[in-house]
This record gives sequence, C-alpha cells and structure tokens, in this order.
Amino acid sequence: MELIKQNTQSQIIKKTLIVFLGSIMLAISAKIKIPFYLLPVPMTMQTFVVLFLGISFGYKIGSATVILYLMEGIIGLPVFSNSPEKGVGLVYFTGPTMGYLVGFILAVFLIGYLKLHDWTKKGAKSVKFFFINLIKLIISVSTIYILGLIWLSNLIGFEKALIFGLKPFWAAELFKITLLAFLIPFILKFRKFI
Repeated sequence: MELIKQNTQSQIIKKTLIVFLGSIMLAISAKIKIPFYLLPVPMTMQTFVVLFLGISFGYKIGSATVILYLMEGIIGLPVFSNSPEKGVGLVYFTGPTMGYLVGFILAVFLIGYLKLHDWTKKGAKSVKFFFINLIKLIISVSTIYILGLIWLSNLIGFEKALIFGLKPFWAAELFKITLLAFLIPFILKFRKFI
C-alpha cells in the first residue's frame, strides 16, 4: 500500500513538473518573434509549441500546461508575446490576441486527443498516414485562428482581421505544421516516457 502511495505521489510530482516546464516552453516561444510592422497579432513560435505539447503530453497534460501558461499571463507575469511592452495581466489578455490565446486550449486538447500515426513503420501506407497526421494538425491549428479571428473581428472588423490576423501567418503555419508532421513519430516515442 505504501509503495502505491509513493508511486502516485511521484507521478503527481512528475506531471506537475512537466506542466510547469511546458508553460516555460510556451513563454519562451512567445518571445521568439518574426517582426511585422503594425500587425495587431505578432508572429511567434507559440502555435508550434502548443501543438508539440499536445502531441507529446496528450490532451490532459497538454491542456493543463496551456491553462497554466494563460493563468501566469493573466495574473501579470510577462509571458505573453508583447508583454510587458504592451501591457500585462488581464488587460493584455483581453486585447487583440485573446481569441488566439483561448484557441490554444482547444488546439492542444484536439491534437492531444486525436490518434496520430507513426507513419515511418507502415511501408506503403506511410504517405497516407503522414497526410492524415498533417490534416489533423491543420484542423487543430485552425481552431486557434478561428477563435482568434472571431475575437479580432469584434475589435477591428472582419476584413481587417483577415488581413492582419490570418493572411501574414498562413504560410508560416503551413511550414510549422509540416515540420511537426515529420516529427510526429519521434515525438510519439518521447510520449511513452510521460
């Protein structure tokens, strides 16, 4: 009985540490920016890391990680992309990027919940499984942009939201999710240790 209790405690500590380290990864990825002049939504590596967390940690730990990251930002830690330069806390969170930030939760849950295939082990089916994974990644990242555009449209109108909140990002997103699709077999091997 004591052994089970110790094992449970060590699992809780391990998962808590993973969630905390994942939130640090998200904060770092928020600061890795490709500068664009006058865009209300900065281009960062966050969507890549959000999907990576869902693939590697699964939907439960991945979602907990993103929620912790958002809570850190809401309470005032400068973890968001343009903070502290453009504000911190709830004021920043409810700004132009709020829809995208909330979309992180849905995207990490979705990609963590979906069954992804190790396309390297399937011979002739490997191309099929690679593209199935790619479609699942596209659907997951799309949730970020759908929620982001809905929120941004309320602030600047739908046409401007498309111009400033989607158009500059789609090519970079396609590159990031294609890279992730190639990495999925290796990430899934890592997931077995979690």
